[in-house]
Amino acid sequence: MHIITRKRLNEFVATHPTAASGLAHWYRILKNNNPTNFAGLRRIFPHADQVGGLTVFNIGGNKARLIAAVHYNRRKVYIRAVLTHVEYDAGKWKERK
Repeated sequence: MHIITRKRLNEFVATHPTAASGLAHWYRILKNNNPTNFAGLRRIFPHADQVGGLTVFNIGGNKARLIAAVHYNRRKVYIRAVLTHVEYDAGKWKERK
């Protein structure tokens, strides 16, 4: 899968360094796999959830939540946000377009 954009990962790690290894692991695994649907993605990431048209990943033992739009047909993942659990639970990420 082609992951767009790594910049969001780097920005999150700059302020939350404990999530670095988990995000690097997520990136490496997804970059080297090409699931064709959500069921295939769940085989790789069993704790991924669909929320509306987005996919939410638990990162590094729940140190962070990564929200992405996954386009299986184009083999692209667009990272919308990387959040702490507090930020995720506040729900403001659902308002972003």
